[in-house]
Amino acid sequence: MVLPASGAVGVIAIWWLLIVLLDIEPIILPTPADVVRSFQKLPRYLLEQSWSTLSVTMIGYVLATVTGLVTAVLLTSSRVLEQAMLPILVAANAVPKIAVAPLLLLWMDFGPAPRIFMAALLSVFPIVVSAMSGLTSAPAELIELAASLSASRWQTYRKLRLPWALPQIFVGLKLAVSLAVIGAVIGEFSGGDRGLGYVVVASGGSADTALAFAAIGLLSLMSVILFYAVVAVERVLLPWAREITG
Repeated sequence: MVLPASGAVGVIAIWWLLIVLLDIEPIILPTPADVVRSFQKLPRYLLEQSWSTLSVTMIGYVLATVTGLVTAVLLTSSRVLEQAMLPILVAANAVPKIAVAPLLLLWMDFGPAPRIFMAALLSVFPIVVSAMSGLTSAPAELIELAASLSASRWQTYRKLRLPWALPQIFVGLKLAVSLAVIGAVIGEFSGGDRGLGYVVVASGGSADTALAFAAIGLLSLMSVILFYAVVAVERVLLPWAREITG
């Protein structure tokens, strides 16, 4: 905890020093103190908007996790299916998500659904890729051993491929959780009426830069907490993984 805290303090000190040295106006770049005061003026409002973004993020993340794992299992179970569908997934991932956001509003109307879908859409691809990599990394001799013991394909996946793939899957899950936050914010930018992304847009329109930075700071804090929550789950479920990879 000491090193991360020191890094955060260093970034804040450099931020404040640049404002003082360059004499930057608060409307362009507020000081850390201005941001803290902005939060202190509207703590309940900002926490409510944080909860809105967090709930959308988590629902989208869970949806992406389930969809990504099922997709990875299906693609790795059939070479024909992988060759047919993987290029489509890559092409879909290459589409700028900000361009899709207005279409989601048209298709799903206003409300949490477009934001949830955007969070899932942005975070599902790394889960698919990491899970596929893990599921196909099991040693061939173990696969042959399972076949010699008359294990079914499902038994091989459940008892061999999936446990072997878990460290790689968690790589994708850690990357995806931050992307889910970004996806939720993109949805809020594009037509949401709540959430921290909405706060950033609204405060920008009213030239309240300090409030925008307060919302951005909460988004950053949320991403960090969610990332380390996934790390904590990984350490509980896979205490042996760090010894193997480290």
